[in-house]
Amino acid sequence: MKRAFKYRFYPTDAQAAELSRTFGCVRKVYNMALAARTQAWARGERINYSRTSAMLTAWKKTEELEYLNEVSSVPLQQALRHLQAAFTNFFAKQAKYPRFKSRKRSRNSAEYTTSAFRFRDGELTLAKMSEPLNIVWSRHLPERAQPSTVTVSHDSADRWFVSLLCEDPAVGPLPATDAAIGVDVGLDHLLTFSTGEKIVNPRHERRDRARLARAQRALARKARGDGVNRAKARRAVARVHARIADRRRDLLHKITTRLVRENQVVVIEDLTVRNMVKNGALACAISDAAWREFRTMLEYKAQWYGREVIAVDRWFPSSKLCSNCGNLAEAMPLHVRTWTCGGCGVTHDRDVNAANNLLAAGLAVSVCGAGVRPQRRTPSGQSAVKQKPLQREP
Repeated sequence: MKRAFKYRFYPTDAQAAELSRTFGCVRKVYNMALAARTQAWARGERINYSRTSAMLTAWKKTEELEYLNEVSSVPLQQALRHLQAAFTNFFAKQAKYPRFKSRKRSRNSAEYTTSAFRFRDGELTLAKMSEPLNIVWSRHLPERAQPSTVTVSHDSADRWFVSLLCEDPAVGPLPATDAAIGVDVGLDHLLTFSTGEKIVNPRHERRDRARLARAQRALARKARGDGVNRAKARRAVARVHARIADRRRDLLHKITTRLVRENQVVVIEDLTVRNMVKNGALACAISDAAWREFRTMLEYKAQWYGREVIAVDRWFPSSKLCSNCGNLAEAMPLHVRTWTCGGCGVTHDRDVNAANNLLAAGLAVSVCGAGVRPQRRTPSGQSAVKQKPLQREP
């Protein structure tokens, strides 16, 4: 299994200048190729990667774009391959039409393959550079690891990162277990497990809201333009955002790794977060909780370690359904955190009850084969809520 190992590094002035030129050339080539393919699409033609690669060769020979020869050609070719992958996903209806890269808003990154870097004795040297990168090895690479791809990036907080894609022999199926767990996400408690355990929502954005507000006010006072003081204020805002994102990601990594290692089956709810954030009153809290990122981490780690993640239909009434007798309550407003079932008289904690119902529905999927993971557009099977076949009238 291939796995990316990301590290921070501190470039010299010459290395930073070379990488900045490379980022600009990568963005230029990507945008020019996208424009050429868009124009060809309007004429009823289709251009593939080979055609854009030939265009790149012709662009380098022109006087206007001669500066493209000053950087390594590998990141430029990789940009064309990324554009081809974006169009492939678009035609497969898995993504939107590719967009142009912005100098200020797009991610600055460049990808190098084995022909464009040298990795020896723990030192990484990129093409067009005479010195290795000063990498902070915060964790060890797998023994005898040889990176197949190296991606260098620079974020808005003025931090430099390098990601090495290597074969990791430690990633593989874990010993099978009978444990299964249902997970209900929320805002008051970030996660509630069917075991009754609750993980409090740390609300990283709220904890740093005052610091973020001060940095944003300082930025608003600076005159617009390319001034040095405005650039410093902008980086101060970016550093606060980076601090929030890093702490949130660290917590989610710890939780998802624990869930995957301890359980064979993890059942979650198939939430449409992109629609839920349209609620202005809850959008900030939902975004800070990062439910979608939690699910993404859980799914790829389950694939790594041979576990199963089941997403129950979003319309499944997990909160209103009694996990003891199956009685369905009429209404369940958000402010109701505990309720008593009218059928059996059992008092439920709203979140724990929902997690138990999700677990039961997920186990029904694995046993009965009901499809409870609808696709983005059309359902891919019968919901686990409707296990009983329909009875046709005679």
